[in-house]
Amino acid sequence: MGVVMGEPRGAHVPVLLERCLELLDPALVRPGAVHVDFTLGLGGHAEAVLERYPEAVLIGLDRDTEALAHSRHRLSRFAERIHLVHAVYHELPRVLTELRIPAIDSGLFDLGVSSLQLDEADRGFAYAQDAPLDMRMDQSQGITAEEVVNSYEPGELVRILRQYGEEKFATRVVSSIVKERAKARIVSTSKLADLIKEAIPAAARRTGGNPAKRSFQALRIEVNGELAVLESAVPAALDALSPGGRLVVMSYQSLEDRIVKRALTARSRSTGPIDLPVELPGTGPTLRLLTRGSELPSEAEVAENPRAASVKLRAVERISEQGVTGKQAPRSARERTR
Repeated sequence: MGVVMGEPRGAHVPVLLERCLELLDPALVRPGAVHVDFTLGLGGHAEAVLERYPEAVLIGLDRDTEALAHSRHRLSRFAERIHLVHAVYHELPRVLTELRIPAIDSGLFDLGVSSLQLDEADRGFAYAQDAPLDMRMDQSQGITAEEVVNSYEPGELVRILRQYGEEKFATRVVSSIVKERAKARIVSTSKLADLIKEAIPAAARRTGGNPAKRSFQALRIEVNGELAVLESAVPAALDALSPGGRLVVMSYQSLEDRIVKRALTARSRSTGPIDLPVELPGTGPTLRLLTRGSELPSEAEVAENPRAASVKLRAVERISEQGVTGKQAPRSARERTR
């Protein structure tokens, strides 16, 4: 089922919207600032940027064609300032080359599953609704969760559930899956959720939410190659930032946050010998951390938007080797190409 344009699904509250705008503001106020929404989704964050910063230019990326169609409709009044591209976020270098934009001023990652994907039952992301086992963010290509569940070797399935879902009972879950698929192909989310629930000990089922949550997360990550893509996407985004440019990343599970933390902290430290009185050229930090560790949502934010409950936010500013920040170099990335 496709997205019906103008239906209330677009009214979902964007996660940590005001905090994101506060952190990105010094970069977005530049004349003609180029902002990249790496995970466009339903376009809530993007719309707020375009409304609040009338000179900003938006590059919106999403691998989900339904999300792009919805956002194109939602943001149509800003048509002269937007470039919406069907792409995965690690493809930023290609997108910038095609648009002839050498650098960006700000960027936002809102990782995980979008509201659209969760709310569309037939996408197969939600274990609480019966649907075909799909889980592809881009339904035009790639392997489905049904293929993973029914064709992967048991050992590989155990690895995926343990590594991507941190599922302690991975062996028991996979044993249940293998027995069932020997009788008949597993094709629905409800069937898989029931198998997982039955495989997990009763005592463990009483805490931690739906017993299928971790396994569904693991399958979704495998189907979409999320962690591998993120490993290259964050460095690509940082490389594209101009001096004074800012990046905000919101992640919803520990595996994502670990990748983000590693990429950001590595560039916020000196790589030169610690006993030298001055930094050697090329060894100084290139990022300034704007958050102390990861920021969590407030109780008020979670009350207003339950999907923010597990979010962890990190933000950085790009600095030059000499420590020049955006306050001293206010011209936008776009302006420097003129």
